[in-house]
Amino acid sequence: MRSAVREHAREPGQGWKGFHIDTFRPSLPCRWPTRRGLTIVELLATSGIISLLAALLLPATMSAREAARRLECTHHLRQIGLALHNYHDLHACLPPAWRNDSSGRSAYGWAVALLPLIDQQNAFQSIDQRRGLDDPRQDKIRRMSEPLWLCPSDVAPQTFDLYEPGSGIAYLTLPSANYVGVYGTSEADEVRPTPPGDGTFINTRPVRFSEIDRGLSNLFIVGERSTEMFSSSWLGFDRRDEDAECRLVGSAIMGPNCLVCDECEFGSRHTGVSNFLFGDGHVRGIADGVDTEVYRQMARRTESSP
Repeated sequence: MRSAVREHAREPGQGWKGFHIDTFRPSLPCRWPTRRGLTIVELLATSGIISLLAALLLPATMSAREAARRLECTHHLRQIGLALHNYHDLHACLPPAWRNDSSGRSAYGWAVALLPLIDQQNAFQSIDQRRGLDDPRQDKIRRMSEPLWLCPSDVAPQTFDLYEPGSGIAYLTLPSANYVGVYGTSEADEVRPTPPGDGTFINTRPVRFSEIDRGLSNLFIVGERSTEMFSSSWLGFDRRDEDAECRLVGSAIMGPNCLVCDECEFGSRHTGVSNFLFGDGHVRGIADGVDTEVYRQMARRTESSP
């Protein structure tokens, strides 16, 4: 709407009458056509562009996340390595692979001895290693998940159950872990009582660094195992379990992530590699396609090992 202001003309003998406002109402134009949305062609083109961008960006995003998870996994192993060296400084040996309870029906793993060295003194004091793992007073510690022992790339539950053979009834819950000690190049659950392996965590006998004549930087002492391969634990095992010892230790027989190997092998969910902690504290990724003999040699603590 437009307005115009004009002055009234003065007639003879009359005074000024002021201003008068005229209002102009322009005629309305014809209605313009309106569009209520995209055409099918435009919608398809937009969807195609979005899909293309997602296809280009998603792999890069996933790759960056996996790289971050693998770095965190490496950090976990370095912390474990530092705790092992501190334990060796205090006791002049590494912790044994396991310690039997007073009845011999169950055993506590090498990681339990490290709890005071990773700021878990209260958890360590709550464990009575004279009692069996299935003792009701151990229920709280059996359900305790310790993030240090879990690889962030693994999507496993924080605990798992052991079942009675044939009945399918769960009789024990254990906390999960992705890092196990290196038993050597044979299976720890093959013969009972377990003979000493040729690795670093060999049975109830502790190993000293002085026994490693191949050099600490050439020997891996802890490795990864995904729960997809086998459920492992940092706490211990029950001897009713036919694979009991392999809950705590692993064997370097064919290569990481071997699909046809025994459950005691090492492996991970990282693409193409598994992380290993070496005796000097450094962490290295071992490729799935590593030469079998080289792989086995890195697990033996002495040159004279068979």
